[in-house]
Amino acid sequence: MAMAAESPSSAASSQFASTQWSVVRQAASADPALARDALAELCSQYWFPLYAYVRRRTSAGEAEDLTQAFFAHLLSSPIVSSAERAQGKFRAYLLACCNHFLANERAAAAAQKRGGGQPALPLDSLLSFDPREAVRRYDLQPATEQTPERLFDRQWALALLEAALVELAGECGAAGDGPLFERLKPMLAATGEAPARYAAIAAELGLSEDAVKKSAQRLRQRYGAILRRRVGATVSAPGQLEEEIRDLFAALRS
Repeated sequence: MAMAAESPSSAASSQFASTQWSVVRQAASADPALARDALAELCSQYWFPLYAYVRRRTSAGEAEDLTQAFFAHLLSSPIVSSAERAQGKFRAYLLACCNHFLANERAAAAAQKRGGGQPALPLDSLLSFDPREAVRRYDLQPATEQTPERLFDRQWALALLEAALVELAGECGAAGDGPLFERLKPMLAATGEAPARYAAIAAELGLSEDAVKKSAQRLRQRYGAILRRRVGATVSAPGQLEEEIRDLFAALRS
């Protein structure tokens, strides 16, 4: 399997090269193409975690509208143009913005329509996914007594894991290793050995069992490297990375 590992120096230099702060600023750009791409990246990663958070705090009928209204507000408000990496963890920033927005919505609900009379961004034409999928996905989730905050953190963690897995799948596909990746994907998070499954995959693909085992090890390492880079893109300084990774796995255990 052609799976090049990042060197320590290249990983360190690229870890914080592109952050969620820069995505937010790009999403407010006057360049339509740049704004569209940045908005798609931001929404695809955070739409469901924020929808789940809002859904736990309001009615099912309002959650979809409020989530879309929040993103429109976020990307058209002055706070976007002033967003800086120095502001810390992006998920904390985003949740604080959402809470502020919801509080303002409650206060203004009896006096004006959502959005304060300002034109909303045409999110429907920019999104690369169907926002209604968040409703269907939420309804399929098992019942939970988690607080809205803990639910948001868990969905944030799951979104990061899924994004890392999709990126890894793309790399493997480009290298011609798509079939092997698909068969090894269920074992990427496993810590123990799976000799019986390695043997079955090797027989199916005409590879040696040792080759399959080594490929699984390389895939796990690459998956971890991609995940670290993606988590690093949500914090403002390298010193926050390990803490955020601990928070990620704590959220998954909750």
